[in-house]
Amino acid sequence: MPGNTLTRLRITLTVFFALDGFIFAGWVVRIPAIKEQTGASPSALGLALLGVSAGAVITMMLTGRLCRRYGNHQVTVASAVLLSLSVALPPLTHSTLALGAVLLIFGSAYGGINVAFNSAAIDLVRALQRPVMPSFHAAFSLGGMIGAGLGALVAGALSPTQHLLGLTAIGLLVTALAGRTLLRIQPPTSPENAPRAESAPRRPGTRTRPLVITFGLIALCTAYGEGAMADWSALHLEQDLDATPGVAAVGYSCFALAMTIGRLTGTQLLERLGQTRTLVAGGTTAALGMLLGALAPSLWAALLGFVITGLGLANLFPVAIERAGTLAGPDGVAIASTLGYGGMLLGPPAIGFMADWLSLPAALTSIAVLAASAAVIGFATRGAAAR
Repeated sequence: MPGNTLTRLRITLTVFFALDGFIFAGWVVRIPAIKEQTGASPSALGLALLGVSAGAVITMMLTGRLCRRYGNHQVTVASAVLLSLSVALPPLTHSTLALGAVLLIFGSAYGGINVAFNSAAIDLVRALQRPVMPSFHAAFSLGGMIGAGLGALVAGALSPTQHLLGLTAIGLLVTALAGRTLLRIQPPTSPENAPRAESAPRRPGTRTRPLVITFGLIALCTAYGEGAMADWSALHLEQDLDATPGVAAVGYSCFALAMTIGRLTGTQLLERLGQTRTLVAGGTTAALGMLLGALAPSLWAALLGFVITGLGLANLFPVAIERAGTLAGPDGVAIASTLGYGGMLLGPPAIGFMADWLSLPAALTSIAVLAASAAVIGFATRGAAAR
């Protein structure tokens, strides 16, 4: 495949990663308004929000089969259309039951597009013979930051219905433009070993499945930290270190920005260190950073810890997903993504329970424990992770 075609494909996939983060963040910032509109109690809202999780997990497992049958590019475009349409549904509901039902659709689209475009990106990584996977996840992070920032700006001027309908329009427009390009490009094969690409395992077998699950556990350890930081970092700074609400909110922004920077430089890091050392160094760095962030006696030391944690975690998830997909194709991506998403779901409630039993700083050290576990797993799988 010509180099300019691969470049166009990389740009197009980057757009879809960014669109996914943009739309999802736009929905998240409107959750408080939707809660007020539906009159949901905190517990009822929590149950309704499980619709996103349930839809994503169920669809992730099915999307691997759809990608094998119809193609990664086709499923990416179809999922992007459904994601764009379904984000407009929550403000049209007036009960928690209806909200949970539409969020099931939204979660299905979110899970589907994540498996599809990660699978497409892995094909491109093999063809380019460069570890560019972190750049796609950086685009997702940047899209999320833009979506959240835009949502904060328009929250006072637009109703949730107007805002999310605007996201639908943007999503459909971007999908129409980028989707035409994506559908015209055939999935690439590795130039140095096209025969090997054809014979590469596309479904996890008895030998590859344990490795796929192992890389999924690395994704789980990483996503656990991301989910926990999103929900608990601000409360930790405000409750334990006496930060003002405004300063406390900066804590997660520091973490998210550090993750984005880490992913933007991830390709260079992988080229220099390789996958095993990137996993080990990233997990170790994140563990040390989180110990500082959780146990530091001062606000600024905790913020520094959050930055170090973000830099450490940044490239663990992309590397884990890429390795799982290389081993077993879309099904490998589906298994690892499902485990990773499970970690994101597990983190916030696990931190809450541990905070009740112990304390919030002690509970947050579990992020460090899992990050260190990811480093150990990365070292233990060094033979499979090596290029």
